[in-house]
Amino acid sequence: RKRLKKAPPPPTATLCNYSPYSTQIHSRLSPRRRRRRRRISPPSIVKNLTNISIMFGATLAIGDDILDIGTHKFDRSRGDQRAIGSGAMVPRLALGEPGQFEVPNVADPAHFCRNNFASACGNSDSKQNVKFAKGTTTLAFKFDGGIIVSVDSRSTMGAYIASGTVKKVIEINPFLLGTMAGGAADCSFWERNLGTQCRMYELRNKKRITVAAASKLLANTMSSYRGYGLSMGTMITGWDETGPQLYYVDDDGTRLHGRYFSVGSGSTYAYGVLDTYYKPDLTVEEAIDLGKRAIYHACHRDAMSGSINNLYHVTKDGWVKIHAIDVNDMHYQFLEEKKNAMSSS
Repeated sequence: RKRLKKAPPPPTATLCNYSPYSTQIHSRLSPRRRRRRRRISPPSIVKNLTNISIMFGATLAIGDDILDIGTHKFDRSRGDQRAIGSGAMVPRLALGEPGQFEVPNVADPAHFCRNNFASACGNSDSKQNVKFAKGTTTLAFKFDGGIIVSVDSRSTMGAYIASGTVKKVIEINPFLLGTMAGGAADCSFWERNLGTQCRMYELRNKKRITVAAASKLLANTMSSYRGYGLSMGTMITGWDETGPQLYYVDDDGTRLHGRYFSVGSGSTYAYGVLDTYYKPDLTVEEAIDLGKRAIYHACHRDAMSGSINNLYHVTKDGWVKIHAIDVNDMHYQFLEEKKNAMSSS
């Protein structure tokens, strides 16, 4: 006789019995598998916390002011009255050990960072020992044939030239460009973040974002971080359904609409050339030559600007990179033109 096998009972959902704090549902387990389950109990949690406290020392506390170093919020709330050895509880951290914060190996890391590495917005000064000296020249202007964006490529820290090949034009999308002046990390990060926001706008609304909206997004971001020590002087430019547009946005959240702008330590020299030769009805060749000459004269007079001149032309079909010319080559080119003009006169 054939015996009919009984169908196994359906798995029943039961609460996990290995943790008194879990609400996870799982199927009934065999005794062997149940034994393999790791039991987590409050005593073991307490034991882990005890091990952590032993690793960091008995005083596991970092002052919350370390997150506000260099901000006006810190200066208003605490001032500079906090002295070294004021009794702040600081973890005994050894530099280089894994799993620990890399903080200054002093009694009060927050006080040390505030006095040595604080940053300030604009022309203000937080009386810090390390000063952040920056230098660059960027410009952009509108004309009947589109927009010209011309920049140098030198990265400096005071008299120290860190790099001569910095890409100061950030390609946000095929129709939007941004320039960077100020802190390289601030400009690069937040303009790439703007590119992400512009792409999200396109996916949600099924259309390309306007230049005005893109510049407003960046200005809103800068307004939310005002007073946190960001250093940015950027231009957002591009072509949308309203035509060529150019905006200036800085770290204070300022947003200006105009025909031409120049930002950086060499901007005064570039403005001198732009104010003299700019006119809206320039041809494309004349506009390219104006952008090139303005950057050259700024680099010739400003020690913090130089190296390579990168120039872009924005039209209704998007932006295109025109050239990347060494400023030294332009110097001898314009010097030869000057000699020929003087000899002919």
